[in-house]
Amino acid sequence: MTAITAARAGYMSCHACGLVHRAADHAHGLVCARCGAALHARKPNSLARTWALLIAAYVLIIPANILPVMVSGSLFGSESDTIMSGVVFLWRDGSQPLAIILFIASIAVPFSKLFALTYLLLSVGKRSTLAPRRRTQLYRILEIVGRWSMIGIYVASLLTALVQFGGLMSIQAGPGAIAFGAVVVITMFAAETFDPRLIWDPVEEQHG
Repeated sequence: MTAITAARAGYMSCHACGLVHRAADHAHGLVCARCGAALHARKPNSLARTWALLIAAYVLIIPANILPVMVSGSLFGSESDTIMSGVVFLWRDGSQPLAIILFIASIAVPFSKLFALTYLLLSVGKRSTLAPRRRTQLYRILEIVGRWSMIGIYVASLLTALVQFGGLMSIQAGPGAIAFGAVVVITMFAAETFDPRLIWDPVEEQHG
């Protein structure tokens, strides 16, 4: 039994409300009958938009890891900490679980998401038919774990609250924290812009 996709049968769903519509292949400028949103068989310019966001994330992740994310000041001077130096400090201070959480959320997850999105874009751009199910599962994982990268910012905020001892010591967010937050948001938009149905289009053409 051969499965028939909705696109081949002439159906498309609204990205806003999910209502399924029947439309001819040559139809243009269609709008949802329920919410009025524009209808598209595939997200318009999905690859180009995702590539643009991904390149921006690659550019910003460099200052996010090089520039200080926290700048602490006291009567004895000031000190700046990057993400990695914060991980090392927590580890040496005896807070290994917190150091591991910070490393996974702020370094491992963002870089893994960038590499995974790059792989998906390259495979779709080459119209690969290799392991479409696994690539789709990879995309679902990206959607789930991507937002947890913000844990790094939450940890920094928690440390800031813990060390505010009146006027004796103060901690402010550094430029690295701004760049890191931008990387997290941009990669979330990139994952949302990517259309996973493009993974299956070459497979359908091959078996069509």
